[in-house]
Amino acid sequence: MALPPLLSSVIGWLRAGYPEGVPTYDYIPLFALLSRRLSDADVAALAEELASTGDPASAQAVRDAIAGVTNARPLESDVARVSARLAAGGWPLAGPGELAPRD
Repeated sequence: MALPPLLSSVIGWLRAGYPEGVPTYDYIPLFALLSRRLSDADVAALAEELASTGDPASAQAVRDAIAGVTNARPLESDVARVSARLAAGGWPLAGPGELAPRD
């Protein structure tokens, strides 16, 4: 299933920010950051896209990370590290109207 343009852009930023793939230790802060800016359905769609392109162990780690976000808050320093990686990949963290934090 094709992702909507915005979510396709997010996948592009993820791949640019993490050309070697997202390390497991960044999954929870990554999904915490995404959940601040996207709906739960969008985060789930991104997770499924990431999971479908990786090996089965990585796919399960992505699913576990989403569950972890709902059960534990990541450290702000971890979220800041992930934000910096995504910004380096072109993520418009301060872009007008795009992926602004949800209220």
